[in-house]
Parts: sequence; structure tokens; C-alpha cells
Amino acid sequence: MNYRELGNTGIKISEVSFGTWAIGGSWGKTNDEEALRSLEYAIDQGVNFFDTADVYGDGHSEELLAKATKGKEDQIYIATKFCRQGDIFDPQNYSYETVRSYCEDSLRRLNREAIDLYQIHCPATEILRDGSVFEVLDRLQEEGKIRNYGVSVETVEEGLISLENPNVKSLQIIFNMFRQKPLETLIPQAYQKGVGLLVRLPLASGLLTGKFTAGHVFEEDDHRRFNENGEAFNVGETFAGLGFKKGVELADQLKWIAEDRQSMASAALRWILDQKEITCIIPGFKNKNQVKDNLGALETKPFTEEELQTIQRFYQENVKDFIRGPY
Repeated sequence: MNYRELGNTGIKISEVSFGTWAIGGSWGKTNDEEALRSLEYAIDQGVNFFDTADVYGDGHSEELLAKATKGKEDQIYIATKFCRQGDIFDPQNYSYETVRSYCEDSLRRLNREAIDLYQIHCPATEILRDGSVFEVLDRLQEEGKIRNYGVSVETVEEGLISLENPNVKSLQIIFNMFRQKPLETLIPQAYQKGVGLLVRLPLASGLLTGKFTAGHVFEEDDHRRFNENGEAFNVGETFAGLGFKKGVELADQLKWIAEDRQSMASAALRWILDQKEITCIIPGFKNKNQVKDNLGALETKPFTEEELQTIQRFYQENVKDFIRGPY
């Protein structure tokens, strides 16, 4: 395992880490025993950072992480998120009393004394622009309930607004071969300011594994079925904002990236890790084999300069005009 500095926090985290949305819910059937086996395997392989949220299975993924990391709290860092239990547009949802309540509930489920990284979970842009929520987080930090805080954002604009606050230690962004816009301004500016960058949806909800056909049908409780067009939340959270059939078509055109590499998925993850500014990727998983596959990125050979240029051109000419929603 390789480790990278989480901005200027002094924390070093595994460059391949994991998100726990899939084991909490909204990704089809889940199995807690398999999830715990997968978490244990990841930790055994040197993974020391996991991302979760209070709304993943209504806190269930936090509870699973508490079980998996019991006795290892000083070795395994956990990032969780808040605000989406309430109305993300309501300023009261970000008041000290409300956020403290969210925080204490997460601490109880995680069975921890402090949260290593507490993130605002894709709030409304106006909330970030107002900035009062950062004062609330400063207060929780002073009280010792959180060690560091960051923001999970939907758009480049939201990321840039967040960077204006000097105490923001990390940004969590959607970034992958299908969604390269953050490379233009956000990623360089965050790196320059010493802010860590966590990449979610590195495989575009599975499109970049190359395993889907256009006729694939997802389970009813899988957000890839009920949020393909942004019916439940931001459309960018599903297939990076692409329609599923278009995404499959584009993924088929990218299958060449797997040549001389372990798999298309490991190649897509390697491409992200080739960006020196990125702290870590946080792909999801539901079983041990998916953890193994994602860790394959560590052994995958980097892309050549010519390949990188080809991927960038492909995004500019074939992908970006089909991405829906603000980003």
C-alpha cells in the first residue's frame, strides 16, 4: 500500500481507500457478514481510511465500521458526513445545535470519541457561500468532537467557494475519466492550498468497469435505477451524470485502457492515482472480490503521456457534452 498526505492535516492515508455507501444501502441487496469480511480484508491489505455518512443506510454503514475497526481506532481513520438528514437548503439545518446533534449521533454509531474528518455532505451552494456552517465546525473542533473538517461538493464552483475558508482540510469530489472538469481549476487550486482531495465515484457508478451492457436492469432499491435522471438527488451522483445507455456506449470505446493492464476498472483507478494532486480514491464495494479488484490499481502500470492526451481528447470530444446537471 502507498500512503499520501491528507492535505496539511499531518495524516497519511492509503491512496486506495474505500467508501461505504454500497454496504449501507441504495445499491441493491447488501449482506452485513460479507461487508465485514470485506472491511477486514481491506484493513489487512493496509487500507487505513474509510468514508461514510449518516444517511448511508440510516447510519448502518457507520455501525459496520465501528465493528470492523474495534480496537484499531488509533490506526484506522474514518471520515463521515452530515446535513442530508434534513433540508439541505434550510440554514437551520446547519445551526450549532443541529450539527452537534448529527455529530454526536455519528460518534455514538461509530463508537468513537472524535471524528477524524467531518464533511458537509453536498450542501446547497448558498450555504457554503454564507459560510456560517464553518464557524459551527470550528466550534465542534474546539470541543474535540471532530479533528478535521472538509466538504463533499457537487460542482467546481462549490469546491472553489469552500477553498476560501482556511480551515477546510479536504474536498470530496466526483472525478473520473468521464468527469474531468475538476482538472481545469479546482484540483490545482486545492493542491496549492494544501487541501486534500478525496475522489468518489472513480468508476462512474460501475460504468468504467466495462461490465455492463445497454440492456442491464438494476435492482429496484439500487439508485442506479431510481436516480439515473436525478429523480432522487443530484444526477451527477449516478453514472457521473451520463445516461446509462450513453455511458455504456462510451465505456465500450474506452476498453482499450485495459490492454497490458489487469482490468478496465484497475486502469480507470490508476488514471486517477496518476494525478499527483489526488490524496486517495474511495471506490465502493459490496464484497471481498470487489475490494481485491479495486486494490489492483496499486499494481497497474501508469499511463503514458500519449495515452493521457488521448483520454483527455476523448473526454473533450465525446463525453463532456452529454454530462447532465451542474458540475
